[in-house]
Amino acid sequence: MSLASDTPQEEPARRQPFRRFFGSLGPGLITGAADDDPSGISTYSVAGASFGYATLWTAFFSFPLMAAIQLMCARLGLVTGLGVAGVIRRRYPLWVTWFACALLGIANTINIAADLDGMAETTALVTHVRTAVWVPVYAGVIVAALIWTSYRTIARIFKWLTLVLGAYVITAFLTAVDWRTALHATFVPQIGWTRDYFGVLVAIFGTTISPYLFFWQAAQEVEEERAMGRNHLSQRRGATSDELRDCRTDVMTGMFASNLIMYFIILTTGATLHASGGTNITSAREAAEALRPLAGDAAYWLFTLGIIGTGMLAVPVLAGSCAYAIAEAAAWRQRSLSARPRRARKFYAVMAAAMAMGWALTSVGFNAIRLLFVTAIINGVLAPPLVLIIVLLTSDRTVMGDSVNPRVLTWLGWATFGTMITAALGLLFGR
Repeated sequence: MSLASDTPQEEPARRQPFRRFFGSLGPGLITGAADDDPSGISTYSVAGASFGYATLWTAFFSFPLMAAIQLMCARLGLVTGLGVAGVIRRRYPLWVTWFACALLGIANTINIAADLDGMAETTALVTHVRTAVWVPVYAGVIVAALIWTSYRTIARIFKWLTLVLGAYVITAFLTAVDWRTALHATFVPQIGWTRDYFGVLVAIFGTTISPYLFFWQAAQEVEEERAMGRNHLSQRRGATSDELRDCRTDVMTGMFASNLIMYFIILTTGATLHASGGTNITSAREAAEALRPLAGDAAYWLFTLGIIGTGMLAVPVLAGSCAYAIAEAAAWRQRSLSARPRRARKFYAVMAAAMAMGWALTSVGFNAIRLLFVTAIINGVLAPPLVLIIVLLTSDRTVMGDSVNPRVLTWLGWATFGTMITAALGLLFGR
């Protein structure tokens, strides 16, 4: 048989893996994009400015940990047909459910405030209109968009702004990076036994392995199944091997993309801000200076667009994960972003309340960049109990049946718990 006659038959087969790969992308990819929120960008910028290349290893080290936890959450949603809070409510005493919701609510409210404040300050940087004006504008736009359109619409519009974060990748190749030192720092951990270093470490783990992403990931897997017409719990229970494989591809891709951006933000700020002596970032203007080798004075616009894009993706996730958790804990019948507000009034009321409390916190007057960083530390301290619950649930045959965690996933889950506890203790008892 000739080569020419083989080509038409083989070409569809060659394209199939690519079609399957892109077809499997969904909640995990969006979760990864939301993970690089304004708090994350600020935390990575502070890490690079404060310690140069010394924290680059965290991008490489945290990837399997965050991917494992997010994959557990995704599998939990796929197999049980419920979100995290719904599974906790059925498996443990009610106080455990509300304890988990309380941890989530505290972390998310502060995170919403920090993200809104960060978006407002960066916008004020380029428009010269006061921050106090922009906070209610962004809060109002997000609430209105969630009520009158959908999160999918918001994601379709604003995900393109997150491509601005690729500027950090380009900038790294336009500035004087000491690649030998950077690569050594990537694969050989450099740990400073000081409280400042562990503060950055807790913040990095807190912004990459964030409580709100646990609840959001599982809830979005359930939403995907509802979109397929599986509206009853009995229809959603269980998952095929193909579904679990696609879920793994989706989550791993999203987390890899998130950590790739994290790596280059630390690398770029280390090579620019830290190298020039700017080790203490206190404003959006100072953080934006890292992009000056690429964009000159337009660096402020690039930084602002990146913060706005990631904020518009992350803030609805923060408010939405609160709503999913409380609605499942209270066993409300209507608890979906796909439901119209008039049919799920309490669900949307929780989202609006979370936004309102976040907005109220911005009036306290904290420095925006500092608040974004402190928020990441708070997430890092509050996350371990929730990580523990996720590992226990996904290792439990009464919950997962035959789809319990593979052994390597369980090991990574316990490693995540131990790592975050150790970092928090280092912050508490460091010099």
